[in-house]
Amino acid sequence: MCRRLGVSAGGFYAWAKRQPSARQIDDMALTARIRQIHVANHAIYGSPRVTETLRQEGMAIGQRRVARLMRNAAIQGRSARLYRRPRVNQKAFYNGIPNRERHIELSRTNQIWVGDVTYLRVRQQWRYMAVVMDKYSRRIVGWSLGQRRDAVLTATALDHALRSRRPGQGLIFHTDRGIEYAAHDYRSALHRNGLIQSMNRPGRMNDNAHMESFFHSMKSEYLYGKSFDSDTDLHATLQKYLQYYNHGRLHSSLGHHPPVTFEQS
Repeated sequence: MCRRLGVSAGGFYAWAKRQPSARQIDDMALTARIRQIHVANHAIYGSPRVTETLRQEGMAIGQRRVARLMRNAAIQGRSARLYRRPRVNQKAFYNGIPNRERHIELSRTNQIWVGDVTYLRVRQQWRYMAVVMDKYSRRIVGWSLGQRRDAVLTATALDHALRSRRPGQGLIFHTDRGIEYAAHDYRSALHRNGLIQSMNRPGRMNDNAHMESFFHSMKSEYLYGKSFDSDTDLHATLQKYLQYYNHGRLHSSLGHHPPVTFEQS
């Protein structure tokens, strides 16, 4: 074997008896801590958020080193292509609802809320999740899950948000141009509670980018690879993720704080 590898027998035995270096010992301990952080965060963190967590623990460390150790230990953050279902045709009934939040500078909670609906599966059947987010802190303040995508679904999520936050008059509520947000009953509910309605400009999905980003994170980090046999299972899983999202998940746009911590600070 030594002849095949081109090394002397003495050199091989010296290498075999050599003790790990201080750097190697430090890497092994650091890898163990990285694995703990990864598991504690539902195996969704990649090297950027793991690095930030270590820095918050007082460790001076670079992301390249964390990425190398994660790669060597086969520790990987979660990301996936997501399933989508095309939207139904929309009618031109939104002309009186402009985008009112584009140029507003965020400075506090309960200034702008954003909402959207996404598709989920239970036993190969579609379920629908409506979510309300405080755009300033990215905190999910209300949500609902149902078998129909309609104004009842979105109104339930809105009602949960109103009861949990009790915002003052003049809050802007922004969504895409979905029919469930343009329904007369839904618009009346917004008006009764003193909320100002805002919608995406035609063909501008990026106007509601915060909600698109949230749904992408939820599905790719937590729901991808999972299957659900009942609505109860799906609801419990969503509830667990939202608790983690609001209280534990680090957000780079919030200075690497979870939404609740960002609001408190």
